[in-house]
Amino acid sequence: MTSTDARPAVTTAVDGDLWRITVDRPETGNAIDPELADALAAAVEARPESARAVLLLANGPRFSVGGDVRLFAQADDPGRFVGDLADAWHRVVRAVLYCPVPVVAGIQGAVAGAAVGLIGACDIVVCARSTKIRPAYGSIGLSPDGGTSWALTRALGAPRTLDLCLTNGSLTAAEAHAAGLVARLVEDDEVHATTAALAHQVAAGPVRAMVRTRSLVRSAAIRTLEQQLDEEARLIAESAADPEGREGVRAFVEKRTPDFRGAR
Repeated sequence: MTSTDARPAVTTAVDGDLWRITVDRPETGNAIDPELADALAAAVEARPESARAVLLLANGPRFSVGGDVRLFAQADDPGRFVGDLADAWHRVVRAVLYCPVPVVAGIQGAVAGAAVGLIGACDIVVCARSTKIRPAYGSIGLSPDGGTSWALTRALGAPRTLDLCLTNGSLTAAEAHAAGLVARLVEDDEVHATTAALAHQVAAGPVRAMVRTRSLVRSAAIRTLEQQLDEEARLIAESAADPEGREGVRAFVEKRTPDFRGAR
């Protein structure tokens, strides 16, 4: 039960320091089916060593409407089909969450279902002002997947997440930004260009230190202060010994702009 369209569901390209990944099923609202899930996971995992950041975009007016519910309805064994699709999508989320370089995403239009979990796994999310974010599971009698419950609870807290999910509610771009689910708001026609420029900026920085920073931030909510202090000390020492850290310190002392790209 996958798309018969000969066009790839996901395209990739090297864009300078970036590994540009574009979901390209605009005619379906970039609905998630097994083909798209497998292609997106493979795209993230295929990042070239030379790419210092991942840029994640989606073509069309909607970033993703979530799972392809038409396929759910056609499945002979819906429990197995939906469970297998969730597992395939979780491979995507894990690939993004544990990517060895920062992941910067641009979103627009509708972001629904499991796509909400995906943006929660990205490091920086640029959001078009007209975007609506909606879990939508309750409308079809399902519980969340794709890390959606994790992403929303981290941003909104349990009471607001339950309100959103149990009443089939949605978030505006402004509400998502205020809650911290997305990092930046831009005009609709600027989202792809702005996201690409930001990703290039990130790629020019100390990307290995950024990944250590991501680890600290992601784990802060589940560690005690003592545990976090220990991990901060370990990782800043690791960063200082890294060629990036050595270059950054030298550049500061020499009053010049650091060249993190050349720090190997």
